[in-house]
Amino acid sequence: MLNNLVIRSLIATILVLLLPVFPVSAQQQAVLIPSPPQIAASSYVLMDPRSGAVVMDNNSAERLPPASLTKMMTAYIVERELHEGRIAMSDMVPISVKAWKTEGSRTFVREGTEVSVETLLKGVIIQSGNDASVALAEFIAGSEGAFVDIMNQQAQLLGMKDTRFANATGLPAEGHYSTANDLAILARAIINDYPENYPIYKEKHFTYNNIRQPNRNMLLWRDDSVDGLKTGHTEEAGYCLVASAQRDDTRFIAVVMGTSSESARAQEVQKMLNYGFRYYESQRLFSAGQELVSSRIWGGQADQLPVGVVDDVHVTIPRGSRNSLESSVDLDSVIKAPVALGDELGRVKVTLGDRVIVDQPVLALQEVPEGGLFKRLWDSIKLFFVQLFE
Repeated sequence: MLNNLVIRSLIATILVLLLPVFPVSAQQQAVLIPSPPQIAASSYVLMDPRSGAVVMDNNSAERLPPASLTKMMTAYIVERELHEGRIAMSDMVPISVKAWKTEGSRTFVREGTEVSVETLLKGVIIQSGNDASVALAEFIAGSEGAFVDIMNQQAQLLGMKDTRFANATGLPAEGHYSTANDLAILARAIINDYPENYPIYKEKHFTYNNIRQPNRNMLLWRDDSVDGLKTGHTEEAGYCLVASAQRDDTRFIAVVMGTSSESARAQEVQKMLNYGFRYYESQRLFSAGQELVSSRIWGGQADQLPVGVVDDVHVTIPRGSRNSLESSVDLDSVIKAPVALGDELGRVKVTLGDRVIVDQPVLALQEVPEGGLFKRLWDSIKLFFVQLFE
């Protein structure tokens, strides 16, 4: 078919430039990766936050008490409110009796005083303050109960299908649970959605009311590539940790739930991160707005239409395997005007061996309105003969 041949030839030419596939020997193609290390935790997962790919996984869908990992959602909602301009870091929050009396880890805020959103947010993230969590919940939603409704709605929006919150702190409560996979999804959202606040998660100490407390994430002292996120512990939950690290252009999120001690949760997460960085890498194949192909369009004010991806496309692949990636684009055989910006016109696929690692739509990168009467008539005649020869 003449039209398809022209389109596919053009696609092949452009994709060779975008994602070159070099001849490699059988030895080069065989990327040897050992089995993941054994992890002493009830549940764990290792995820690339850019691609969402999971590298290590065990019982990651098991519903378990998340302890203070709950506060990641509390912080995420505060960060969303800041981003949307509904609150500001400088806003002063009144401290209620309930917040002041909340048990467990504390920022040591005092009933009857006012504390800034910024101070309380740092108290939640760095010190794991239950009192700061309740104070922020009441400030945003009027009560902790109403805030919990927001938490559960937000969890569903993020795709945390096996999570239900009963409070803003993570203190033991009936029906309060999450999973390692859901918490990795939440950590991914914190990192990707509100990067302006993410540096708080790597701060090692915070002082309020003349009391200096350390961040309980030991890895912040042991591994310079670690820059967050949150610890948790109750008798019911055991010792939990969500940590993220970046080395060069690759980032991983590691979640462990139900380890035996503070040192054990740090040790097990370190093993996971080292394995991920040693054997895998994150690659950006296409950039947001990048044109993958220019396609013929019929009956429009223009004859060519740029087609590509709207968002960055990342993949997680074994180290050294990029040259083994193969890509293809399948477009609609006939594209007629009018075409709106963002119209889906086909799909791009990237494979590694027999595994499809990217399969997503390609979209129109610009609008093409209908051409005038003569242009539409002339293109109809040309298209008729093209299809006739097909």
